[in-house]
Amino acid sequence: MSVPAVGTRALAAVSAPRAEPSGDAPLALHRPASSRVHDHLLGGKDNYAADRDLARQVLDVLPQAADAARDGRAFLARAVRACAERGVRQFLDLGCGLPAADNLHRMAARHVAGTRVVYVDADPLVIAHARALLVEGGNIAALRADLRDPDAILAAPQVRRLIDPAEPVALVFSCVLHFLPDPRVPIAALGAAAAPGSALVVSHATADHAPGPVAEAARRYAAAGAGPLLPRGAGEIERLFGPFAPLSPGIVPAGRWRAGDPCPADGAAPVLYAGVGIRS
Repeated sequence: MSVPAVGTRALAAVSAPRAEPSGDAPLALHRPASSRVHDHLLGGKDNYAADRDLARQVLDVLPQAADAARDGRAFLARAVRACAERGVRQFLDLGCGLPAADNLHRMAARHVAGTRVVYVDADPLVIAHARALLVEGGNIAALRADLRDPDAILAAPQVRRLIDPAEPVALVFSCVLHFLPDPRVPIAALGAAAAPGSALVVSHATADHAPGPVAEAARRYAAAGAGPLLPRGAGEIERLFGPFAPLSPGIVPAGRWRAGDPCPADGAAPVLYAGVGIRS
C-alpha cells in the first residue's frame, strides 16, 4: 500500500482462494497492513507473517483488541439493519477491508430489497478480493480510491452508476477513521453530497478507558509501518458527526450499541466507540 492503513478496514476473510491484484502498485507483503492485521484478530486467513506478528504485539499490550474487532463487526450488522429499517437502500462502504463471511450487501438485503453497495478501499489486495468475491450482479461494485480524496470517490463511475444523490445513502466508516489524520475531510465532503435521511455509520478506536495500553498499541502500529493509529475521545468522535444527529444510544462502546444481549463484562476496558447518525 502506498499509504499505510489509509482506506482499509479488516474483516474476517472467507474460505476462498486468494485473489491477486491487477493494479500497478506492488504489494509489500513483508510489511503489515491494518486490514490484514484486523483479519487475523477476527480469525481470518487472508494475512501474512508480518501481519500476525504485529497482531501478537498488539495483543500483548491490549488483549481486548480481538474482542473489539468482533464487537465492531457485530455493531456493523446492527447499524446496517438500523439504516435499512429507515428505508436506506444504498451504501458506501468506505475503507471496506477484506471480505467476510457476511458482508454489508448481504446484511442489508436481509432487511430491505433493492440494495445498492459500493465497496471502497485504497488497498489493491482488498479490491482484488472484493471484485473476486463480492461483486454479484449489477447492484454491487468495488472501487479502489483513497478516502482522503472524497471528490474522486464521488466522481467515480461506480459511484455515479449505483448511488443516486437524490436518495438517502449510508456512509459507512467501520474501523477506519482512526487511521486518518483528519477524518473531517471525507465526512464533510461526502456528507455534503448526501440527501436528507442519509446515515453516517462510525466505529472508532479510543484511548478513553485504557490510555496507556492503547498508546503503546498505537506506537507498535507506527513502528511496524502499519500506522498511524490515532485513537480519539468520545467528544471528538461525536463532533465528527456534524449535521448527522446520533441515534439513541449515542456514541457508546461498540458492544453496547443497540445490543439486545450485551456481552457480559469481563473487566476489559472498551477500546472501540460506535454510533449512527441521521441527516435531517
